[in-house]
Amino acid sequence: MNNLRIAFFGGEPIGVPVLEELEASGIVPNLIVCSPDKPVGRKQVMTAPPVKEWATQRSIPVFQPTSLKENTGVGPLYKNDWDIFIVVAYNKILPKWLIDIPKHGTLNVHPSLLPQLRGASPIRSAILNDLQETGVSVMLLDEKMDHGPIIAQEPMHIEDAQWPVRGRELDEGLARLGGALLAATLPQWTRGDIAPQEQEHELATYCGKITKADGELTIDPHNLPTGDAARQALLKIYAYDGWPGTFFFVETPKGTKRIKIVDATLDTHGALDIHRVVPEGKKEMDWETFLQTLAA
Repeated sequence: MNNLRIAFFGGEPIGVPVLEELEASGIVPNLIVCSPDKPVGRKQVMTAPPVKEWATQRSIPVFQPTSLKENTGVGPLYKNDWDIFIVVAYNKILPKWLIDIPKHGTLNVHPSLLPQLRGASPIRSAILNDLQETGVSVMLLDEKMDHGPIIAQEPMHIEDAQWPVRGRELDEGLARLGGALLAATLPQWTRGDIAPQEQEHELATYCGKITKADGELTIDPHNLPTGDAARQALLKIYAYDGWPGTFFFVETPKGTKRIKIVDATLDTHGALDIHRVVPEGKKEMDWETFLQTLAA
């Protein structure tokens, strides 16, 4: 595989773990394509994407186009003799002229069992939808969203004892699974040993882009939800682990305050049991301490 010229289009949250799995199998891309650096945090410090940092540590060239709509200004992609492109959580749509450049096409690692959960948030949506089984697909990219034929798939079953899995844990688990599957698949694919299988498009399901506003829950801190409402709230808390997080609002003598939920479970009666929160303007605290602040 070392003689293949590979360009890797990657983003977060799964780009770096997939790269690490490829590297562990002796497959290292010749070029990393990622988003431009952007300002982060209150001080708006210009910050490189994690895949760029990974590449820089290994002296791998990085290309950060602001747009791929036209075939001008994209010299590293258009002028080189590429064998294969790999796309993993890249946040731009690749046009047909770009998809068709490599000799062996453009492969995409998608963290779901396609055609299930096509779209922008398959990992977190698997948790929201309370799926006991998800997985990864290696797909031959075409012009439509998550539509291309399947090259390989690997399921992941979520045991009852693990339910519900946290979003960041599932990010990592599916990324590792996808990277290992891609590493095992690439030699077979480039030798011509795999015939792509058309997806069953009539069975497709979809998931949209998650926003910060999606993390809001309607919660009365003195009367936490029970039954199905509690289960749905917990699924949301775990699905949005890390980003965008979950929160609710409470009225206080000082006005409406936003309360971020850090950790929660279901109690033995099936009621939501919140353990730790971060009230607006304060440090993280346990739930009982938070309730005492409301009574003060």
